[in-house]
Amino acid sequence: MAGPSVQSLKLPLTGNDAAAYAMKQVNPDVVAAYPITPQTELMQTFAEYVHDGEVDTELITAESEHSAMSACVGAAAAGARTMTATSANGFALMWEVLYIAASLRLPITMTVVNRALSGPINIHCDHSDSMGARDAGWIQLYAENPQEAYDLLLVALKAAENHDVLLPAMVMYDGFIISHTMEVVETLPDEAVREFVGPYKPAYAMLLDKKPFTVGPLDFHDYYFEHKRQEIEGMLHAPAALAASAAEFEGLTGRSYGPLETYRADDAEVIMVALGSTAGTARYAVDALREQGHAVGLMKLRTFRPFPAAEIAAALGGAKCVVVCDRVVSFGAFGSPTFAEVRSALYEVPERPLVINYIYGLGGRDTGPDLLEQAFEEGLRVASTGEIKEHVGYLGVR
Repeated sequence: MAGPSVQSLKLPLTGNDAAAYAMKQVNPDVVAAYPITPQTELMQTFAEYVHDGEVDTELITAESEHSAMSACVGAAAAGARTMTATSANGFALMWEVLYIAASLRLPITMTVVNRALSGPINIHCDHSDSMGARDAGWIQLYAENPQEAYDLLLVALKAAENHDVLLPAMVMYDGFIISHTMEVVETLPDEAVREFVGPYKPAYAMLLDKKPFTVGPLDFHDYYFEHKRQEIEGMLHAPAALAASAAEFEGLTGRSYGPLETYRADDAEVIMVALGSTAGTARYAVDALREQGHAVGLMKLRTFRPFPAAEIAAALGGAKCVVVCDRVVSFGAFGSPTFAEVRSALYEVPERPLVINYIYGLGGRDTGPDLLEQAFEEGLRVASTGEIKEHVGYLGVR
């Protein structure tokens, strides 16, 4: 890892504080939002920055999340750098407009503070909200801690605004576990952030372009397919844009952000796949089992869209068993979303590992190292016997 080129300032910040601070430093033209737990503190903090004159942002306090995302679409189409944040049920209320934002190729950047979707009503963490929109056309990055919440918001914004991409991006972190947990976060100076993201140069802007054009027309079979194909092309360019953004950010900070990150996986027979804050817990489980002589490792998946299939195959292809842990259930499917996609990514690996799936932590259910060790132990059994008893299991359910 290269050394930083800019002196950082260490601040005690929660995940919500870190995201709000990154937004302040970006100084977006427009932010439209509606409060929902556990995102509320993020936008409340940003609103204080607006009130105190620390940003020039036009803050729109909408009457709902559907309206908030609709306002973001209008602002971005007009030519404004636009950001927002939400969680859970509010995220679901945006559903229709999430697709519109991506289809109109508007690089809105949004923080999603992960929370379980109702019902029964629950305000704690799982990934049912953001995973439900995995096919909405947004870039999706999962942060492990407040530091990544801060860093990835900046990396994602720059990649989304790349003219080869022009897609909205969402950065996720676990509700309460990260959103309300305070850690030391290394922040960049304001001027360094604004130089990194650069001035906003929209590809199309209704209020800035001299040549008239149409936004959001009726689009039947004559052109709809072609427009979807162009949207696909934008997502195909996203890995390179994310890599370029991350490389430039690493030059500033010394912190590297690829689509995935491995831990003690080079010689591992069993590798666990995890997203978000669970990756930190999994490292403890890996270390404990390594001390007992078991060859286990971890792959933290950071980028879920675009899905880094080739990198995953390279990282996991040498294992005998892969244990995919997902904090969401896909009802009626064969396993969870991450399990299905990881298993597919491994399909053409010459000696592909066996893959098992564990659903965990729904509705904020605590998942400590002991439960992850149980998942590893089943993976070790599968690796030694070559026999899968159950493809999908559940950790910590009574």
